Amino acid sequence: MFGKNIFLVLLLWIVGILSFGQGKSVDQPTSLETVFPKKDYAPKAKKKSKKSKTTYDARDNFYDRQEEQSKQRIKDDKKGSSPQYTDQKYFGHKRQPRKRQPEKMKFCKVCGIRH
Repeated sequence: MFGKNIFLVLLLWIVGILSFGQGKSVDQPTSLETVFPKKDYAPKAKKKSKKSKTTYDARDNFYDRQEEQSKQRIKDDKKGSSPQYTDQKYFGHKRQPRKRQPEKMKFCKVCGIRH
């Protein structure tokens, strides 16, 4: 009887070692587990920004643009008072077109009128 107990203990010990050796390893995933790691969908921590000194470049650029626009408006007003833009005879030409005889009139590409 003592020999049977030793045999059973030895058999259980061998079976235990073999079953322990067949356990899953940590590195290899099984079909029941996902291959991809689990992600946390919590918001990411905000990065701390360095406090920079206040600059007035944008404001200065704005004032520079305003000055340029006002100068351009003044130029346009002076230009608009010239006879090229105010006199009807010019038809959009820089100089007043010539008056030709009816036989010699040419078609004008600028205003689309014969003169």
